[in-house]
Amino acid sequence: MPETSTQASRPAFKTGLPHVAYVLLWYPLFTQPFIFREVEGLKGLLPLSVYSLYGPNLRHCSNEMRAVAGETHTYGMRALGRVLGECFRQILLHPLRTGRLFRKAIFRHWRSWETLGENLWAFCAGMYLGRLFKDAGIDMIYAPWPRGTATAAWVASQIAGVPFATAARGDNLEPADPDLGDKLTAAFFVRANNVADKKRIEVFDRGQALGKVELIYNSLTLPPLPAKNDSAEPPAQPREQAPMERPVRLLALGRFDVTKGFDVLIKACGILRDKGLDFRLTLAGGGGAVMGLGRMEAEILRLRENLQLEDRVLLPGIISHNELPRILAEHDIFAAPCVVHESGRRDGIPNTVIEALAYGLPVVSTTVNALPEVVIDGKTGLAVPPNNPEALAEALLRLADNAPLAQTLALNGKHLAADMFDPTRNNQRLADIFIKHYTIWKRSCAA
Repeated sequence: MPETSTQASRPAFKTGLPHVAYVLLWYPLFTQPFIFREVEGLKGLLPLSVYSLYGPNLRHCSNEMRAVAGETHTYGMRALGRVLGECFRQILLHPLRTGRLFRKAIFRHWRSWETLGENLWAFCAGMYLGRLFKDAGIDMIYAPWPRGTATAAWVASQIAGVPFATAARGDNLEPADPDLGDKLTAAFFVRANNVADKKRIEVFDRGQALGKVELIYNSLTLPPLPAKNDSAEPPAQPREQAPMERPVRLLALGRFDVTKGFDVLIKACGILRDKGLDFRLTLAGGGGAVMGLGRMEAEILRLRENLQLEDRVLLPGIISHNELPRILAEHDIFAAPCVVHESGRRDGIPNTVIEALAYGLPVVSTTVNALPEVVIDGKTGLAVPPNNPEALAEALLRLADNAPLAQTLALNGKHLAADMFDPTRNNQRLADIFIKHYTIWKRSCAA
């Protein structure tokens, strides 16, 4: 696809709307369905183009994701010559500006070679995108992640002379990359997708983002359930207690990351077994050696074997987004045992929790970070302290022994998810924020 082409299917927009460039490492990516839902929703509201710094990665992507993959401007190794050629051109034409940008973006104490490599490529890609954005008439650049993508957006904005915005969430803030404070300073606005992270962004470092943080929740990522005869309001009190059918089907989903707390869940399963509960846990997910994912997978396998839970804890691997509706429908209770890692890293609101709520599953979660915004203890789910397998097991057992309570919590959670994560409303709000800040920027330029 020519890099400045416009999709024939894209709607005609009224004049004056900003043409927004979304900069990502990969698009689409199966682990980021909320980004996919956001981008595709915004395409009907604003002129929007997506730029992927790396090559295509459609592994485990849904059919819907694959259908739009061809609309993405994709780079990676196949663009290496073009990117490096533009870098040399910028060095020759603007040596002082290029040197200043390089020092500010790259001369940092990075935590790993991997992070340095990502930012180095993002810097070079940003040099290339800056010129491309000027030619393509891009008005605003947005990086949904404050790491490599924000580096590229920051550099491109300096070259193209347009504003950029970024977002921060969950583990982006602690431990933070050494350039995050400067990126928050340079960004025209910063997006948060939950209240807890909004507060963390506003007090981060020297408070550079205070006054320019915009809160917009993510959107539901799965197609809506077929209509049911759910009552408009759940019953005020649960009906007479009755247990769920046995075996109780527990479900947990996500990357095998240290922040997910899946090792705590396996320990809780040992307690449930000892208490005599007939259950099966489906723990779907996986991960490689990046960011400790391999270590967590090894720990899960070790605990499952040591606690003799091989027949009760099923590990089917990574589940395609196409399969999620079926998986959710086949289970009784969803568990999100999130923890705060010793480094400070934590989740915001895991997308899997939103999906489980939306599909009418009762949820047991911990009280980490923004989870209490959606899993309100005793109303939309049960919330327990993190790193506490006994409390987690007790909450799961409570729902297993009281199906009416589980149904009431599930219905409340479903209503909350439909309201808080409504795609039409949240995408419109994000589009309005782009328009508002672009208008403010144009006025500041004219003053």
